[in-house]
Amino acid sequence: MDSKTYTAALAELRTLRDELKKKQAEVAKLETERARRVTALAGYEKAKAERIAPAAGLSLADVVAIAPILAPDSITAPAQSAPAAPAADVHAEPIEEPPAVQAPGAVAPSMTGGPEAPPPADAAPPTLAQAEAAPSMAYAAPAASASTAAPPPKSPPASTPSSLAAADVPRSLPSLPEGPEGDRWVGHTANLASTRPNFTQQARSTAFLDTATGMLVYRDQTVRLDLASASAGDILQAVFHTVPEGVERIYITAGDPWHRDAGRYPFLRDAVAAWLSAPIPGWRTDTGRGKDRMAGHFVHARHPVARYQREGADQHVEIRSVGEWFDPEGADPAIIRDAFVLLWKALRAHWSDAVIMGSPSQTGRDLWTRTIPARGQFADGYPVLSEELRGLLHATAGQGRTELFTPPDVPEQLPALVEYDRTFAYAKHTWKSPVGTPRRITAATFASWSSKEQTKALFGCGHWQVRVTVPDGWNHVGILPAPAPGERAWHYPRTPGATFTTWAGGPEIYTALSNPLAPWKVEILDGLLWDDGKPLDDWSKKLKEAWGALSAQADLHGDPTQRQAAHLASRAVRSLLLYGIGSFAQRPRTVTGTTPRTAERDIPADAEIIGFDDDHVTWQRPTGFSRDPNAHPEWAATIWSGARAALLSMRMREDNTHVGALHAPPGTVVAFRTDAVYLTAPQNWPYHGQPGEYLQKGHLAEPVPAPTTEDELLALRDAGRHALHRTPIDGDA
Repeated sequence: MDSKTYTAALAELRTLRDELKKKQAEVAKLETERARRVTALAGYEKAKAERIAPAAGLSLADVVAIAPILAPDSITAPAQSAPAAPAADVHAEPIEEPPAVQAPGAVAPSMTGGPEAPPPADAAPPTLAQAEAAPSMAYAAPAASASTAAPPPKSPPASTPSSLAAADVPRSLPSLPEGPEGDRWVGHTANLASTRPNFTQQARSTAFLDTATGMLVYRDQTVRLDLASASAGDILQAVFHTVPEGVERIYITAGDPWHRDAGRYPFLRDAVAAWLSAPIPGWRTDTGRGKDRMAGHFVHARHPVARYQREGADQHVEIRSVGEWFDPEGADPAIIRDAFVLLWKALRAHWSDAVIMGSPSQTGRDLWTRTIPARGQFADGYPVLSEELRGLLHATAGQGRTELFTPPDVPEQLPALVEYDRTFAYAKHTWKSPVGTPRRITAATFASWSSKEQTKALFGCGHWQVRVTVPDGWNHVGILPAPAPGERAWHYPRTPGATFTTWAGGPEIYTALSNPLAPWKVEILDGLLWDDGKPLDDWSKKLKEAWGALSAQADLHGDPTQRQAAHLASRAVRSLLLYGIGSFAQRPRTVTGTTPRTAERDIPADAEIIGFDDDHVTWQRPTGFSRDPNAHPEWAATIWSGARAALLSMRMREDNTHVGALHAPPGTVVAFRTDAVYLTAPQNWPYHGQPGEYLQKGHLAEPVPAPTTEDELLALRDAGRHALHRTPIDGDA
């Protein structure tokens, strides 16, 4: 084969690739339609999986995976792999581990009886980290004594039907390796630390555009544009014709133009990728510049980021969704512009050099770096953990608790549905965070300590590998997260006698040991223990003060438009803290890029092609953990663990009472959603408007059918909020 033949064969291969991509999209669309029809058939009271399976060309297991209601009575553990079904009853069977992994552990001390133990930081103890993907590196097996390195097994994607047997296989979590290798993990990355910046961020000129109405607000100008098809090219042409000097950032306030052709694609993300990568005469995909250098567009199903550079000129612009900051709640672009002005003023009251960047995560973390002390122990910065420890935290920690309880765990007909949401929840858990070099605490080390030393360690900033046993007679919700099928799935076992191995932080372990119903058995297998510090305290206090000032404006301002703007600005402050904390977790990154068809050989070899047209190819590739100087997953883990524990039990010192799901009667919890708990009856929980307190946000006082899917729960949530706003319940705050 000569060079000419080789080049021609490559061209033919690319053509075949494109055809395959199109056919795969068509097949995916047909499979989605098949699943919809199977689900519709399952609604017939006499429907049987045995008849539907051959008609659909699926196995019985796949039909039941799509429509769990069709599961035969002999199956005791319902399948939970259907795309629309909630992970409702993964606790139906005890989780028994093979004898081989039952390595001896050190039993944690009882925290019930006698003088009340100090609460483990109602406002901030240690543990799990958010995320959305399994780590790419190999880890030791989850047994406490394991020393061989092996990657955690991956389960099929949640949207792919699989056998019932496969759906019941829990995900394994990694462990710290034994010996010198594990010792090498427990440290920091050389020459990498979070330091105070010595530069000032540059503000970027910003416009606000409603693509549904064409209304554009730029500084004090308000004009209506003709956006034609609302493609990225149409938007850039209309905006730059109206604002000749140009803008650097365009926030889309309504209209979601990237969804305009969603009906042509099997997945929303494909429609977004096509919108981003469509060619624009005179513009090309921006590859970034300066300290905030980014590569190409960011493909996200609902909040994408488009970055463009004018060809032959140093002119850059990005198009973003304002939904990254808050729900616009129908506000017009002028009110949203005012909200950003109020946000900037509120931040300037605490940071003289505050600049609003493109996203709340960027802005929140930039503001945090400007609170790093110039003197004292960490004047040289906060060192970043080793890549191995960051990967371990990423794999063994989750973010918010999302769980739906369906019949028979709750009545078919709920007597009522009440939503309690924790106000500015994460701000309650930032006063204490791990700092310094962690110590590895093995089971033997923990067992050698006195009960007082063990209790102190569990109250500290730690991340623990534990074996847990649910007590006999337990009849309430689960307490500790356990790995479930799926790359980032977690569930909360609650069957009496169930035993499982997991990782957890101090707040949740404390709750398991000291809850008001019955102490759980917790055995320490391994762990990491840091010194207590306050790296986030100053940052969080300033954000809470800004939030309080804006919330007061939203309540008291005489102008309704300014009240709405202040309310949106207060929500933006919440996002600064929420997503700022999330950015500390530093998940493995995925870079997206667009390459002309004439230069396909420049596409990275490990890239996945996610879209293409006649002129361009859009691709993405994982880049793993970068040398990010502000990567601190141990901080995110600590805050998330504290927030999950507070959903279950939290002490309100001023009122001398406890609140949370475990203080509601068994069988009354319908769902958890990150910071909210849904109950079948109102609770007498005090509320003073402070961060972390439970606010009643919705109340359906009449009986309603128990929700069986997330969509049904959200519909009831919205109805409950509307009902409470329209007719306050007697006695409600």
